[in-house]
Amino acid sequence: MKTSRFSEEQIIGFLKQAEAGMQIKELCRKGGFSDATFYKWRSKYGGMEVPDARRLRELESENAKLKRLLAEAHLDMHALKSVFNVKK
Repeated sequence: MKTSRFSEEQIIGFLKQAEAGMQIKELCRKGGFSDATFYKWRSKYGGMEVPDARRLRELESENAKLKRLLAEAHLDMHALKSVFNVKK
């Protein structure tokens, strides 16, 4: 997955500037990102503070780790079932 050029702190800073009244087109031009990127960020980080964004990143990485573990467990169970069904 492609990583962002901007940290969560920077993204939240851009969102705060937009909330303060700066025009979105001007903000995007100064920041060097597209309007679509801004609106994607606003949908994900809107109303958050920096600690909240850090916690979100931690939770997302933990969730991805747990999903991998669950997938591996399902593969192991499927392999064991297939082995025992063959020997019947």
